[in-house]
Amino acid sequence: MKRLLAAALATSALTATPLMAADPAAVVTTYADIAAAAYGDSLTTAQALQAAVAALIAAPSDSTLAAARTAWIAARVPYQQTEVFRFGNAIVDDWEGRVNSWPLDEGLIDYVAPDTATNEENDLAALNVIATPKFTLSGVEIDATEITPDFISGILHEADGIEANVASGYHAIEFLLWGQDLNGTGPGAGNRPYTDYAAGDACTHGNCDRRAAYLKAATDLLVRDLEDMAAAWAKGGEGRDAVLADPQAGLLTMLTGMGSLSYGEQAGERMKLGLMLNDPEEEHDCFSDNTHNSHYYDGLGIRNVYLGRYTRVDGSIVSGPSLSDLVAARDAGVDAELKGDLDASVKALKAIVTAAEGGLAYDMMLEPGNAQGEALIMGAVDALVKQTGAIERAVATLGLSKIAFEGSESLDNPGAVFK
Repeated sequence: MKRLLAAALATSALTATPLMAADPAAVVTTYADIAAAAYGDSLTTAQALQAAVAALIAAPSDSTLAAARTAWIAARVPYQQTEVFRFGNAIVDDWEGRVNSWPLDEGLIDYVAPDTATNEENDLAALNVIATPKFTLSGVEIDATEITPDFISGILHEADGIEANVASGYHAIEFLLWGQDLNGTGPGAGNRPYTDYAAGDACTHGNCDRRAAYLKAATDLLVRDLEDMAAAWAKGGEGRDAVLADPQAGLLTMLTGMGSLSYGEQAGERMKLGLMLNDPEEEHDCFSDNTHNSHYYDGLGIRNVYLGRYTRVDGSIVSGPSLSDLVAARDAGVDAELKGDLDASVKALKAIVTAAEGGLAYDMMLEPGNAQGEALIMGAVDALVKQTGAIERAVATLGLSKIAFEGSESLDNPGAVFK
């Protein structure tokens, strides 16, 4: 989902004092270094996914499908820790819809259960391009005989300007690996058979060659998009240069990302909304039942930015002067409060992971009347909302202008959700 973020960009002067352990320029440099490392890890793990997808296509089996799914889940670990860079950085927000848009009308891409194939607001919700090599889009005849990355990105993704027409990114690939999760709030994820990629008479659900072509093209496109963003945060990259150009504005960008992901995006749109609606379709990784991990790594990414510390997928650490250092030099109490709140939200999100790994999947937590699930989700929502207040106090402590963090009706006006 893409939303516009309103944020005041003016800041008051903030300069280093003898008491400060770091200066704004050094803190913003750490931020850019963490972004470069996290997007670099996202690229590396996507390339591993690309190799696993190639192995699945070359020799479809239960084991090669399982390996591709495992690679997809591993790829989510660093990527989710980058979502804190989205808000406040226009280069990331403009790009993010290509790689992480959700929810999606998956019938655009492939076969779905008949009773899920319609959407009154989307005429393409049941297109099934894998089974439809030629179709009409906005009055124009489209030749989809060859499914390529450019076809997916240039024609099919967000076709007719409809956000639910998600044709690219992690969730399109997730759907092609798992298939629909038709279990509602009951146990079980998607259960696509490996024979959906088999040749000849062993092929299930038809068009296995085109399904393989789509999966390959979508994975190649993900790698290409991540190459672009990794380059944007490397030395001389557009994202890095933008935040380093004005360190005071860079601090505001950092706090904008933390507060907006904490409040409107994660606590609101990704967590409380689904609980209010008791709707597993609002689950972030809905095909794979990996939502618990995605939520956890989002929360970890917020803390990474504040502490100026990121653990790479190879176990090495990227760290440096941090927002925490700046805030502590101005007001140690505000810094201690925010660090405590960040630890509390990560702990609450980890409790969801622990429960899911113990058999209570995230979509099961959304079941009406599931008191344990509601308590787990709302525990994390409340912790994220509380830490947002501490982030606002950090903004004031640093003398920065007030930020309008991204909101959510589920938090700000819950009655409107059911209208």
